[in-house]
Amino acid sequence: MPPTSNLRAVSAATRLANVRYAIRDMAVLAEQLAREGKTILPLNIGDPLNFDFCTPPHLIEAVAKAMRDGKNGYAPSLGIAEATEAIRAEAGRKGIHNVQSAFLTAGVSEALDVCLTALVNAGENVLTPSPEYPLYSAVLAKLGTEPNSYLLDEQNDWQPDVLDISRKINDRTRAIVVGNPNNPTGGVYARGTLETIAELARRHNLVIFADEIYDKLILDGAPPTSLAALAPDVPTVTFNGLSKAYLAPGWRVGWGVVSGEAAAVKPYLEGIHQLLRARLCSNHPQQYAVRPALEGPQNHLAEVCRKLRARRDLTVKACRSIPRVSCVAPRGAFYAFPKLDIPDSDEQFVKKLLAEKHVLTVHGRGFCQAPGTKHFRIVFLPDEATLTRAYDGLRDFIAEHYA
Repeated sequence: MPPTSNLRAVSAATRLANVRYAIRDMAVLAEQLAREGKTILPLNIGDPLNFDFCTPPHLIEAVAKAMRDGKNGYAPSLGIAEATEAIRAEAGRKGIHNVQSAFLTAGVSEALDVCLTALVNAGENVLTPSPEYPLYSAVLAKLGTEPNSYLLDEQNDWQPDVLDISRKINDRTRAIVVGNPNNPTGGVYARGTLETIAELARRHNLVIFADEIYDKLILDGAPPTSLAALAPDVPTVTFNGLSKAYLAPGWRVGWGVVSGEAAAVKPYLEGIHQLLRARLCSNHPQQYAVRPALEGPQNHLAEVCRKLRARRDLTVKACRSIPRVSCVAPRGAFYAFPKLDIPDSDEQFVKKLLAEKHVLTVHGRGFCQAPGTKHFRIVFLPDEATLTRAYDGLRDFIAEHYA
């Protein structure tokens, strides 16, 4: 007989109460249905390699060569020289000058975590968009910060509401997060909007976190301007990586570029570097893909954007033809954020849609949407036949429940 144990259950930290990630939470429900033999139509996670997209071969060869050449030990904490030099050069091509540091991380997720952790104290706050990518709030909740969301204006192609931003700044605000192009809306921000945000940051001594991971996946119009290029004096961290435009999300290769006046940035930058040293390094062999990605052939991007443009058009047309659904056409990335006019919550909506039609989306509440609104996020990466089946299911579901 085993001995009697007096051990109590180990509780998780209370600060995790506000840490949520709705994208993966919905996937758990879908996995249960799949185990029951149901075929799921996945419009939930932004991983191009789940669909008909492939990592460029020259990047795969660069990583394989690095492994064969024995580049399998620890890397320098900031990243290998050839990768950081290529990142600095890419920043220069985007008009980002006054660069004080470039560093490699395990995806943009780690870069954001490190940079927020190095800046924010408990009780302070960071301005984050509403709707937002949920990682921002998850990290800030872990750090014990106060929520401080600013609105994106659905009536103005999801542009940031700069008046709302100015109203939300207080004496405990340390930074502003700007995702451009935006996840989950696909919005691409106008230069004038970015200039106003930069001026607010300058006036209130805020750090700018510019998440630009989708900046090469532009479906309409001119490429967006890097925020750091408009504000070379303002402390700014610009995030990017190989996951989206270079179709290698599983490699977890992201980076940050810190720019701004050297004297203003120095103490904060020392904190970032301290945390980067503490976690040793990011994936070593994969760093050898950075230079080939940024300086090598870019021809895959035209085909990726061609596919995404057709799938975006199909998505917007379908959403606009379905009663009780409306949709602002996304200009970048591979997300749409349709609005719902229904009596149920959007969380109830997506769960019932999954259970009955096996169409997997994510509820708008999981992206910190504006209070009183109802949305759901669509990832339009699947092929057009899959999307058509999913939208037929959505149309039937609306007719059956909300006619």
